Amino acid sequence: MPSFAANLSMMFQELPFLDRFEAAAKVGFKAVEFLFPYEYPAPDIRQRLDRFGLRQVLFNLPPGDWAKGDRGLAALPGREAEFNAGVDRAIEYAKALECPQVHAMAGVPLNLPLEQAATTYTANLRRAADRLQAYGIRVLIEPLNTRDVPGYFLTTAEQAHLIIETARHPNLFLQMDLYHAQIMGGDLAERTRSHWKLIRHFQIAGVPGRHEPDVGEINYPYLFDLIDSLGYDGWIGCEYRPHGKTLDGLGWARRYGIGG
Repeated sequence: MPSFAANLSMMFQELPFLDRFEAAAKVGFKAVEFLFPYEYPAPDIRQRLDRFGLRQVLFNLPPGDWAKGDRGLAALPGREAEFNAGVDRAIEYAKALECPQVHAMAGVPLNLPLEQAATTYTANLRRAADRLQAYGIRVLIEPLNTRDVPGYFLTTAEQAHLIIETARHPNLFLQMDLYHAQIMGGDLAERTRSHWKLIRHFQIAGVPGRHEPDVGEINYPYLFDLIDSLGYDGWIGCEYRPHGKTLDGLGWARRYGIGG
């Protein structure tokens, strides 16, 4: 049976962030993920993980200046020092939270040749993967769709596969968000099989709308069965925006022991 992690950046927004850990545990989640932990001291987060019996399974490296449009730094020439500092900060949090993997966002390389962005991206990922490997922390890259994040450098699983092959580092893997992948071409079952050996994390949401996974065009029960049949033993992150109250939208998860 799949193991699901609540994404606390999107779910339980009825509550302050640090109160969402308890809410997730109460409905049966055993793990959590979120976008960025850096507004909160790591010990405060760790205290809630321990208190409510939760595992931290993913968060992102610092993205740069989000308010000014940054969506990651890894593919941005000239910002290598900032990216490297973000790796160091992520290591501090990952160690404190015992998080086994982090996502290195590529960014939006405006007015740059794609070849230059790709060279920077590959070099930064290789260095980050090497640095994080010393602490037993995997580096993941995630393709994002061009509708939600126009101009984002990494947009398909096929491109991610090529980047990983080019980097040739054993600590670099694919984060497969099925919501983004559906928008960027669909064919989810076959693409999951094709990139299976590189996938270390899944994320889900309904298409269209990015709401609960039982609303929209994706047959998630079929995909969950497929993922199970392939032998996946990781987590599936519920990175969706509840259409209403979080608890009211958990009907899809009851068959998996979540939601009461």
